[in-house]
Amino acid sequence: MIAIVDYGVGNLFSLSSSVRSLGAEVRVTRDAADLRTADHILLPGVGAFADAMAKLEATGLVPVLREETQKKPLLGICLGMQLLFEKSCEYGEHRGLGLIPGEVCPLADDLTDPALKVPHIGWNAMDIVPGREADPLFKYVKNGEYVYYVHSYYAKNCAASTLATSDYSIPVTGAVRQGLVYGTQFHPEKSGDTGLRLLKAFAEL
Repeated sequence: MIAIVDYGVGNLFSLSSSVRSLGAEVRVTRDAADLRTADHILLPGVGAFADAMAKLEATGLVPVLREETQKKPLLGICLGMQLLFEKSCEYGEHRGLGLIPGEVCPLADDLTDPALKVPHIGWNAMDIVPGREADPLFKYVKNGEYVYYVHSYYAKNCAASTLATSDYSIPVTGAVRQGLVYGTQFHPEKSGDTGLRLLKAFAEL
């Protein structure tokens, strides 16, 4: 069973529909018992970091997530990926889950092409970091396939955990891993067949 964490800020319908289309059993939940019995956990998220972190903490699931990620794979998606990091600089400094070393910073501050717009919205090629091609998350996808982004902040100072980037005048962190904890800045559930194949690989971890 794949548990999708419902804490009030995720695009739950499209994500659960995508996972169910793969034939997996899905439970959208904020019940600690469901997370403990799940085989995999998905942490979606849209919106602002501080608000999302506050809502996640209000569910009481933060200690459970930290505990369960020692035992089973978790995939954070978009803002859900950003919450995995130590801190965010979005409208002040805010503490994250601390499951992956690094921080979340404004994309606009680092872009080298002033003509590029923020938010970064749309399709972009996924460049798998050399040496990371064999990661099981990429079992059914290959370097250069296109994925869909919608974000204004991105993870940095996390090279050791970075699996893939996408070029937006700078290498934007696209996918990360620390042990059993994975994250994608892009939306697999909005990335067509490529995204479904990536979710399929995650479900098989």
